[in-house]
Amino acid sequence: MAEHLRTGARGEELAASHLAGLGWTILERNVSFRGGELDIVALDGDELVVVEVRTRSPGWMQRAEESVGPRKIARLVRAGRVYVDSRRWEGPWRIDLLAVTLDGDAPPEIERFEDITAGGWSS
Repeated sequence: MAEHLRTGARGEELAASHLAGLGWTILERNVSFRGGELDIVALDGDELVVVEVRTRSPGWMQRAEESVGPRKIARLVRAGRVYVDSRRWEGPWRIDLLAVTLDGDAPPEIERFEDITAGGWSS
């Protein structure tokens, strides 16, 4: 497996553990379907959350949260809608971003940006 794929897989593992530690229920991971892929789908209380995970090492020119631009957000919204429709989810849902920074043997840094389609970043 290529190094960047191993890094991404480690970031997703850490993200799922982090969310479970917050009391979230992980429903599915790496959900693929025509037109998209969702890293993590979870429940935060009674709200369904589509979680995009971005993993970086220090020294990258762009922070993980800066790597999700309008086109990626639009794809996530489309994929989220397909997911919600296919599961017949009728409750509230949102899209969060988890930025995971790995720095050698140091503990990973994990930042959550909630509801990234709401027009601003909040952690």
